[in-house]
Amino acid sequence: MAENVIEVQHLIKTYQTGDTSFNALNDVSLTVKKGEFVAIMGASGSGKSTFMNQLGCLDKPTSGKYYLDGIDVSTMTSDELAVIRNRKLGFVFQGFNLISRTTALDNVQLPMIYAGVKEEERIERAKAALKVVGLEKRENHMPNQMSGGQQQRVAIARAIVNDAPIILADEPTGNLDTKTSIEVMEFFVNLNEKHGKTIVLVTHEPDIAEYCKRVVKFKDGNIESDITKRL
Repeated sequence: MAENVIEVQHLIKTYQTGDTSFNALNDVSLTVKKGEFVAIMGASGSGKSTFMNQLGCLDKPTSGKYYLDGIDVSTMTSDELAVIRNRKLGFVFQGFNLISRTTALDNVQLPMIYAGVKEEERIERAKAALKVVGLEKRENHMPNQMSGGQQQRVAIARAIVNDAPIILADEPTGNLDTKTSIEVMEFFVNLNEKHGKTIVLVTHEPDIAEYCKRVVKFKDGNIESDITKRL
Protein backbone atom coordinates (compact mmCIF):
# COMPACT_ATOMS: atom_id res chain seq x y z
CA MET A 1 0.00 0.00 0.00
CA ALA A 2 1.25 3.49 -0.86
CA GLU A 3 1.83 5.69 2.16
CA ASN A 4 -0.05 8.90 2.81
CA VAL A 5 2.03 11.94 1.83
CA ILE A 6 -0.79 14.30 2.84
CA GLU A 7 -3.02 13.58 5.81
CA VAL A 8 -5.43 16.23 7.07
CA GLN A 9 -7.47 15.48 10.19
CA HIS A 10 -10.51 17.55 11.28
CA LEU A 11 -9.13 20.78 9.82
CA ILE A 12 -10.96 23.96 10.77
CA LYS A 13 -9.99 27.43 9.58
CA THR A 14 -11.90 30.32 11.13
CA TYR A 15 -11.70 33.92 9.98
CA GLN A 16 -12.79 36.85 12.11
CA THR A 17 -14.45 39.89 10.54
CA GLY A 18 -15.29 42.48 13.16
CA ASP A 19 -17.63 40.81 15.65
CA THR A 20 -18.51 37.94 13.35
CA SER A 21 -16.55 34.82 12.48
CA PHE A 22 -16.98 32.19 9.81
CA ASN A 23 -15.37 28.87 9.02
CA ALA A 24 -13.67 28.76 5.63
CA LEU A 25 -13.00 25.08 6.37
CA ASN A 26 -15.40 22.96 8.43
CA ASP A 27 -13.86 19.85 9.99
CA VAL A 28 -12.16 18.71 6.76
CA SER A 29 -10.37 15.35 6.72
CA LEU A 30 -8.54 14.04 3.66
CA THR A 31 -5.62 11.80 2.74
CA VAL A 32 -3.55 11.77 -0.44
CA LYS A 33 -1.35 8.79 -1.15
CA LYS A 34 2.05 8.87 -2.79
CA GLY A 35 1.71 9.05 -6.57
CA GLU A 36 -1.87 10.34 -6.69
CA PHE A 37 -2.97 13.09 -9.09
CA VAL A 38 -5.81 15.00 -7.42
CA ALA A 39 -7.97 17.87 -8.67
CA ILE A 40 -9.48 20.23 -6.11
CA MET A 41 -12.64 21.88 -7.44
CA GLY A 42 -15.36 24.17 -6.15
CA ALA A 43 -17.01 27.53 -6.68
CA SER A 44 -15.49 30.78 -5.47
CA GLY A 45 -15.75 30.82 -1.67
CA SER A 46 -16.05 27.04 -1.40
CA GLY A 47 -12.87 26.72 0.66
CA LYS A 48 -10.61 25.22 -1.98
CA SER A 49 -8.08 28.09 -1.93
CA THR A 50 -8.01 28.13 1.87
CA PHE A 51 -7.44 24.38 1.80
CA MET A 52 -4.56 24.73 -0.67
CA ASN A 53 -2.97 27.40 1.54
CA GLN A 54 -3.06 24.86 4.36
CA LEU A 55 -1.53 22.14 2.17
CA GLY A 56 1.19 24.55 1.06
CA CYS A 57 2.08 25.46 4.66
CA LEU A 58 1.25 29.07 3.78
CA ASP A 59 -1.28 29.35 6.59
CA LYS A 60 -1.99 27.57 9.87
CA PRO A 61 -5.27 25.88 10.79
CA THR A 62 -7.41 27.18 13.63
CA SER A 63 -7.64 23.58 14.81
CA GLY A 64 -6.96 20.11 13.47
CA LYS A 65 -3.84 18.26 12.34
CA TYR A 66 -1.87 18.26 9.10
CA TYR A 67 0.78 15.63 8.40
CA LEU A 68 2.97 16.37 5.38
CA ASP A 69 5.02 13.35 4.30
CA GLY A 70 4.58 11.98 7.82
CA ILE A 71 5.58 15.19 9.61
CA ASP A 72 3.10 17.08 11.81
CA VAL A 73 3.34 20.61 10.41
CA SER A 74 0.20 22.05 12.01
CA THR A 75 2.05 23.49 15.02
CA MET A 76 5.34 24.47 13.37
CA THR A 77 6.81 27.98 13.47
CA SER A 78 6.97 30.10 10.31
CA ASP A 79 10.72 29.41 9.94
CA GLU A 80 10.20 25.66 10.31
CA LEU A 81 7.40 25.76 7.75
CA ALA A 82 9.64 27.61 5.27
CA VAL A 83 12.22 24.81 5.49
CA ILE A 84 9.56 22.10 5.05
CA ARG A 85 8.02 23.93 2.07
CA ASN A 86 11.36 24.06 0.31
CA ARG A 87 12.10 20.37 0.87
CA LYS A 88 8.72 18.78 0.40
CA LEU A 89 6.70 21.00 -1.94
CA GLY A 90 6.94 22.44 -5.42
CA PHE A 91 4.54 25.26 -6.32
CA VAL A 92 3.05 26.19 -9.69
CA PHE A 93 0.83 29.28 -9.87
CA GLN A 94 -1.66 30.71 -12.36
CA GLY A 95 0.49 33.81 -12.91
CA PHE A 96 3.76 31.86 -13.38
CA ASN A 97 5.50 34.04 -10.71
CA LEU A 98 8.75 34.25 -12.65
CA ILE A 99 11.28 37.03 -12.06
CA SER A 100 11.06 39.11 -15.21
CA ARG A 101 14.68 40.26 -15.45
CA THR A 102 16.31 36.86 -15.04
CA THR A 103 16.69 33.98 -17.46
CA ALA A 104 14.77 30.72 -17.39
CA LEU A 105 17.87 29.02 -15.98
CA ASP A 106 18.16 31.57 -13.15
CA ASN A 107 14.45 31.37 -12.35
CA VAL A 108 14.64 27.60 -11.99
CA GLN A 109 17.62 27.90 -9.65
CA LEU A 110 15.74 30.00 -7.06
CA PRO A 111 14.54 27.19 -4.74
CA MET A 112 18.08 25.79 -4.66
CA ILE A 113 19.51 29.18 -3.68
CA TYR A 114 17.17 29.20 -0.68
CA ALA A 115 18.25 25.63 0.10
CA GLY A 116 21.95 26.59 0.04
CA VAL A 117 22.92 24.41 -2.95
CA LYS A 118 26.29 25.27 -4.48
CA GLU A 119 26.30 27.11 -7.82
CA GLU A 120 27.76 24.32 -9.96
CA GLU A 121 25.16 21.82 -8.75
CA ARG A 122 22.39 24.43 -9.08
CA ILE A 123 23.16 25.02 -12.76
CA GLU A 124 23.39 21.30 -13.50
CA ARG A 125 20.07 20.52 -11.80
CA ALA A 126 18.32 23.53 -13.35
CA LYS A 127 19.41 22.46 -16.83
CA ALA A 128 18.14 18.92 -16.15
CA ALA A 129 14.76 20.26 -14.95
CA LEU A 130 14.38 22.44 -18.04
CA LYS A 131 15.14 19.42 -20.20
CA VAL A 132 12.32 17.49 -18.49
CA VAL A 133 9.85 20.18 -19.64
CA GLY A 134 11.37 20.45 -23.12
CA LEU A 135 13.01 23.87 -22.70
CA GLU A 136 16.71 22.99 -22.83
CA LYS A 137 17.12 25.34 -25.80
CA ARG A 138 15.43 28.24 -23.98
CA GLU A 139 17.49 28.35 -20.80
CA ASN A 140 18.98 31.79 -21.54
CA HIS A 141 15.68 33.39 -22.56
CA MET A 142 13.93 35.98 -20.39
CA PRO A 143 10.24 35.44 -19.53
CA ASN A 144 9.16 38.16 -21.98
CA GLN A 145 10.91 36.23 -24.76
CA MET A 146 8.73 33.16 -24.12
CA SER A 147 5.08 32.28 -24.67
CA GLY A 148 2.70 31.80 -21.74
CA GLY A 149 2.97 28.04 -22.08
CA GLN A 150 6.76 28.17 -22.06
CA GLN A 151 6.72 30.42 -18.99
CA GLN A 152 4.48 27.94 -17.19
CA ARG A 153 6.85 25.12 -18.14
CA VAL A 154 9.71 27.13 -16.59
CA ALA A 155 7.55 27.38 -13.45
CA ILE A 156 7.04 23.60 -13.51
CA ALA A 157 10.81 23.08 -13.87
CA ARG A 158 11.32 25.34 -10.85
CA ALA A 159 8.76 23.29 -8.90
CA ILE A 160 10.57 20.00 -9.52
CA VAL A 161 14.20 21.13 -9.32
CA ASN A 162 14.57 20.35 -5.59
CA ASP A 163 13.06 16.90 -6.22
CA ALA A 164 10.16 17.72 -3.89
CA PRO A 165 7.81 14.72 -3.71
CA ILE A 166 4.64 16.84 -3.93
CA ILE A 167 3.59 19.48 -6.47
CA LEU A 168 0.81 21.93 -5.61
CA ALA A 169 -0.62 23.70 -8.66
CA ASP A 170 -3.10 26.57 -8.28
CA GLU A 171 -5.09 27.14 -11.50
CA PRO A 172 -1.94 26.42 -13.58
CA THR A 173 -3.80 26.76 -16.89
CA GLY A 174 -5.90 29.79 -15.89
CA ASN A 175 -3.92 32.22 -18.08
CA LEU A 176 -3.45 29.87 -21.03
CA ASP A 177 -5.41 29.13 -24.19
CA THR A 178 -6.92 25.69 -24.76
CA LYS A 179 -4.09 24.28 -26.90
CA THR A 180 -1.39 25.46 -24.49
CA SER A 181 -3.42 24.21 -21.51
CA ILE A 182 -3.42 20.73 -23.03
CA GLU A 183 0.36 20.85 -23.50
CA VAL A 184 0.93 21.96 -19.90
CA MET A 185 -1.42 19.30 -18.51
CA GLU A 186 0.44 16.65 -20.51
CA PHE A 187 3.61 17.69 -18.68
CA PHE A 188 1.81 17.25 -15.34
CA VAL A 189 0.64 13.78 -16.43
CA ASN A 190 4.22 12.93 -17.40
CA LEU A 191 5.54 14.12 -14.03
CA ASN A 192 2.95 12.01 -12.26
CA GLU A 193 3.20 8.83 -14.31
CA LYS A 194 6.88 8.75 -15.28
CA HIS A 195 8.53 10.70 -12.45
CA GLY A 196 6.27 9.57 -9.60
CA LYS A 197 5.28 13.05 -8.42
CA THR A 198 2.21 13.42 -6.24
CA ILE A 199 0.19 16.33 -7.65
CA VAL A 200 -2.66 18.32 -6.11
CA LEU A 201 -4.13 20.78 -8.59
CA VAL A 202 -6.80 23.44 -8.08
CA THR A 203 -9.00 24.09 -11.11
CA HIS A 204 -12.50 25.30 -11.88
CA GLU A 205 -12.39 23.77 -15.37
CA PRO A 206 -13.90 20.27 -15.74
CA ASP A 207 -11.81 19.53 -18.85
CA ILE A 208 -8.62 20.18 -16.86
CA ALA A 209 -9.86 18.00 -13.98
CA GLU A 210 -10.26 15.19 -16.52
CA TYR A 211 -6.48 14.78 -16.58
CA CYS A 212 -6.48 13.98 -12.85
CA LYS A 213 -7.11 10.54 -11.39
CA ARG A 214 -9.19 11.81 -8.47
CA VAL A 215 -11.52 14.79 -8.10
CA VAL A 216 -12.35 16.36 -4.72
CA LYS A 217 -15.11 19.00 -4.75
CA PHE A 218 -15.51 21.59 -2.02
CA LYS A 219 -18.70 23.43 -1.08
CA ASP A 220 -19.18 25.85 1.83
CA GLY A 221 -15.97 24.75 3.51
CA ASN A 222 -16.81 21.06 3.33
CA ILE A 223 -15.83 18.24 1.01
CA GLU A 224 -18.94 17.67 -1.09
CA SER A 225 -17.60 14.71 -3.06
CA ASP A 226 -14.40 12.71 -3.49
CA ILE A 227 -14.27 10.47 -6.54
CA THR A 228 -11.36 8.33 -7.72
CA LYS A 229 -11.58 7.28 -11.35
CA ARG A 230 -11.51 3.63 -12.24
CA LEU A 231 -8.54 2.65 -14.35
